[in-house]
Amino acid sequence: MIVVVSGFVLDIFTLRNKQVTAMALWPFVIFRNQNCRNDKFILNHELIHHRQQIELLILPFYIWYFIEYWTAMFRCGFKHHTAYMSISFEKEAYAHERDLNYLKKRKWLASWPYFITKFKQDDRRKKNNQF
Repeated sequence: MIVVVSGFVLDIFTLRNKQVTAMALWPFVIFRNQNCRNDKFILNHELIHHRQQIELLILPFYIWYFIEYWTAMFRCGFKHHTAYMSISFEKEAYAHERDLNYLKKRKWLASWPYFITKFKQDDRRKKNNQF
């Protein structure tokens, strides 16, 4: 992991979204400032993303991430936060960011149940005409 502390660099990748405190772009973790860098939960969240990226051989991770994001954006009326929070990778990272031992005990492809749950929810919505 290569750590970069730069709000400027983070702004480039997030289109100046000041709510973003950090981002994992293999092999980098980019933090907005030193306070964010020192937050062990933010770091753990980003390291969970690094593990997800490795499991999917990096490039497929980003492809899948953006497919989920843009699908959710269209579905929820272009509400960024709603779309972001619906991404399977984010659900796993937020669910376990405060467990600092999670990566030690995390099983290979632990993101999979989050994908399955997402697809089951989508199937239920289709049956109920909620799209």
